[in-house]
Amino acid sequence: MSSPAPTPPRPLSLGVIFLTLYIDLIGFSIAFPLGPDLLRHYLSVDGQSGVLASLLGALNSFAHILGNESHLPEVLFGGLISSLFSVLQFVFAPFWGSLSDKRGRRPILLFTVAGTALSYALWMVSGSFWLFIVSRLIAGAFGGNLSVATAAVADVTTRQERSKAMGLVGAAFGLGLVTGPLLGAFSVQFNVVEHYPALAEWGFNPFSFPAFLAMVMSLLNLVWIAARFKETLPERARGESREPRLRNPLRALLSLGNREIRRINLVAFIYSLAFVAMEVSLTFLAAERFNYTAVENGKLMGFLGICSIITQGFIVRKMLGKIPETQVLKLGLLGSLIGLLALGFASSPLWLYAGVAFLAFGSGLVNPSSSGLISLYAGESEQGRVLGLFRSLGALSRAVTPVTAGIIFWTLGSTTVFVVAAILAVLAFLASRRLPQPAK
Repeated sequence: MSSPAPTPPRPLSLGVIFLTLYIDLIGFSIAFPLGPDLLRHYLSVDGQSGVLASLLGALNSFAHILGNESHLPEVLFGGLISSLFSVLQFVFAPFWGSLSDKRGRRPILLFTVAGTALSYALWMVSGSFWLFIVSRLIAGAFGGNLSVATAAVADVTTRQERSKAMGLVGAAFGLGLVTGPLLGAFSVQFNVVEHYPALAEWGFNPFSFPAFLAMVMSLLNLVWIAARFKETLPERARGESREPRLRNPLRALLSLGNREIRRINLVAFIYSLAFVAMEVSLTFLAAERFNYTAVENGKLMGFLGICSIITQGFIVRKMLGKIPETQVLKLGLLGSLIGLLALGFASSPLWLYAGVAFLAFGSGLVNPSSSGLISLYAGESEQGRVLGLFRSLGALSRAVTPVTAGIIFWTLGSTTVFVVAAILAVLAFLASRRLPQPAK
């Protein structure tokens, strides 16, 4: 009598990947509401000399040339800090993705999450501006690991359910980007230096507690991955992958032989430029037109996040079971176009919220359908590399758009920002019309 066949190992559940992304994004977004306060703090510490003084002098001169010295310096400062982080993500996302194709998803995630925790620890003791910048550079370099977790989704799903599963990734992004800023806004109210002045000698500062919480979230994620994240990439697929190395992501994308991957990345990049322009301008628009306070803007951003979670976690998963990804993508681009125009010409808070709802619906369709299409166009052994390039282009849009959108907003007006973003959405829609539906 032959012995029964061994039970195959249970595949990693999407819930494990969801929680991995969610925890990572909470720590990542804790700093979002702290930008202006960070600027004021480091100006008081290092504003008279050194790197920060030189940077601020250059920003003030540029703002004077553009004719707006009241708002632009702060906007440009926040944009530059964000750009530093995003440029490092742009460079490293394809590298970590490609390395995970060669070495496996689990060890790369463990390494990069540990590096992220280190960056938050450094932020916690950043008593000077230059040390804060170093901490953001480290965070940006290791923050490119989101492509690795996304590639794990491709590893554990069939082609038929791939795009629906990417909706779950989007829901994790949305939920993390709602929770993190709320946690940051709450935690910054506790200033450890006020309670324990002696800690200032060790570099502790008014933002040490948010940094501490971000570090704790990363350490929890590290424990979670070590305990529950099983390797998703089979050995046979690793053997087929290319040797990873740091290279120009744009050149790597253009060198891809797969024309469909290049085209869907172009669509996603153009759309990301439009969405990020909205994202960085929305609270300024609400404050300018409707006198929204920080609390009211917080509610508005929370509404955007909740709508995104509902769309990506539920609505798009139903749609992708019945409608091809290419059609869902086009529908999302049209919904986003309506939302951008509604925001650009909003004359009341009702139109403001309606525009946000349309945008959340549109982006909730665009993001999982585009990442799903990229994964379906790619082969099994290149999921990490290709999805890394996709995340890299998203980071590039976040590197160039905040400063550009800020300049347009404070020199040409809020309506111009959203009209330009709407034009970008139209261009993305036109480019999407030639995308073929992949076989499953």
